[in-house]
Amino acid sequence: MTTPESRSDEGRTLSSRGYRITVDDGRDSFYAISLEDPDNDAAWIMSDTVRTLDEMQ
Repeated sequence: MTTPESRSDEGRTLSSRGYRITVDDGRDSFYAISLEDPDNDAAWIMSDTVRTLDEMQ
């Protein structure tokens, strides 16, 4: 487990990507969103329950 870093949110930029994930040999699929900190490979979150970014706030 990593410990959180203490740093300011000023000037911090996150990137986001949407995915359509197919499972069961193409029989089922769902959508997911990923939020990432481009400056930190260990700082990301992916969710299949979020429909829009507004719902995350």
